[in-house]
Amino acid sequence: MPQLPSGFLWGAATAPHQVEGNNVNSDWWALEQQMPGMQRSGDAVDSYHRFAEDMRLLAEAGLNAYRFGIEWARIEPVPGEFSRAELAHYRRMIDTARDLGLTPVITLHHFTNPRWFSWLADDAVQRFETYVRQATGILGEI
Repeated sequence: MPQLPSGFLWGAATAPHQVEGNNVNSDWWALEQQMPGMQRSGDAVDSYHRFAEDMRLLAEAGLNAYRFGIEWARIEPVPGEFSRAELAHYRRMIDTARDLGLTPVITLHHFTNPRWFSWLADDAVQRFETYVRQATGILGEI
């Protein structure tokens, strides 16, 4: 492999809805259940529970970065109610990445929304901003 510049991030990326599984509070989960013939994400690859194993494989492959998302529908399943347990889950993901020598690159929005949210609502920007504040509160110094 050619020598890469110092600080170069060589990594992999995932989207929460596609790998975590069982994101039952998201708009895409709801759509999957309603649309005949649409492939359902179901358990996906269960990265929600297997993230440490997944990250270990990335590190063993020689990668030094992992881009993953924080799933808004898990963080705020009901308007204005933020799950400390889910915030702690994503914090553990960040810590695990760092412990394995992976630079975590965090995506705050990757196409899915909580079921209750609409970008057309008058307060959409405010609600998204509130979510971003909650989500970034767990990031600290990464």
